Amino acid sequence: MNSHIYYNDIIGRIRITAEDHAVTAIEFMNGREEVTCTGEGDGESQALLDKAYRQIDEYLRGQREEFTFPIRIAGTEFQQEVWSTLLTIPYGETRTYGEVAEMIGNPNACRAVGMANNRNRLPIVIPCHRVIGKDGRLIGYNGGIEIKKKLLEIERRGLTS
Repeated sequence: MNSHIYYNDIIGRIRITAEDHAVTAIEFMNGREEVTCTGEGDGESQALLDKAYRQIDEYLRGQREEFTFPIRIAGTEFQQEVWSTLLTIPYGETRTYGEVAEMIGNPNACRAVGMANNRNRLPIVIPCHRVIGKDGRLIGYNGGIEIKKKLLEIERRGLTS
C-alpha cells in the first residue's frame, strides 16, 4: 500500500510517498493540490514518512547534508548506475552532465545522463540538482530551474548548525 505526506516550504509543495518500508517518490506538486502537511497510511508507513519529512525539512533549513531513511527506486541498469553516481557528488558541489557520464565510464552519454536525471523519482535525496550544464548554467530539472537554484543555494550556504 502506498502512503504519502505533503510538505510545504521554500521550494513549494512536495509529496513524499512510501511503500513496503521505503520512500519511493518525492514529487514536486507545483500547485497541483492544495494540501498542507498531512499524511495518510498505516502506523509503520507513517513513522517512515514522518522521518523522511523531518530530514527533508532539516535539509531545506540547512541543517542536514545526508538522508538516512530507506529508499527504493525502480529503473534500468543504466539509470541505477547514474543515480548511484549522483549519490557520490558531495554536498555543496556540482558536476556537469559530461562529468557524470565520464564517472560512469561512458563519456558520450551526456544526454542519457540527462534523461536518467529526468526519471529520478527521488529528487533532493538522489541529488540530480547537483548536475549542471557544461557552461555552468542550470538546466534540466524536473521541479523547475527555480527549485534547482534554491536547492543549490541552500547547499552553498552550508550547514547552519
